[in-house]
Amino acid sequence: RHTPGQADSPPRVERYELEEADGMTLFLALTEIRETQAASLQFDFVCRAGICGSCGMIINGRPGLACRTLTRDLPETITLAPLPSFELIGDLSVNTGKWMRGMAERLETWVHAEGLETVDIDAMEAPMEPELAEQLYELERCIECGCCIAACGTAQMHEAFVGAVGLNQITRFRLDPRDTRS
Repeated sequence: RHTPGQADSPPRVERYELEEADGMTLFLALTEIRETQAASLQFDFVCRAGICGSCGMIINGRPGLACRTLTRDLPETITLAPLPSFELIGDLSVNTGKWMRGMAERLETWVHAEGLETVDIDAMEAPMEPELAEQLYELERCIECGCCIAACGTAQMHEAFVGAVGLNQITRFRLDPRDTRS
């Protein structure tokens, strides 16, 4: 546990015990701990369904999503830590958004169309082959949780490296026929 900027919050490990329930996820376990033992425990969640990525953390040494990790699939003692490479907000909460925004701005992850000064929102969308649409859809499925960055030694050692999430975005826009960049 640790909250940067608070003098009375040295980095430390705290131990909590709880009764495991059927179908319990780490998100549910953390929620119970916060409700019954440590009201100040910080961790992030939004969707609780593995589609927002906000509950990414290190689970027994490996990056994962707390909402998708069942406690029954883990050993009796579970060790949690915040994702490395991201700004620590407090305890298990990190600011992945700041890193993702910087990466998106650096890679300009939006469709670039030459000669298009204004967008006609009433215009018919250009047709796309279903196979290509499926390829783009698969690349868009990345929830940008930061787990790939946390697991990548190169991304942690070299700030300019955009990791798997960035390479995924480059591939996505390279395949998009609406994007005119080379």
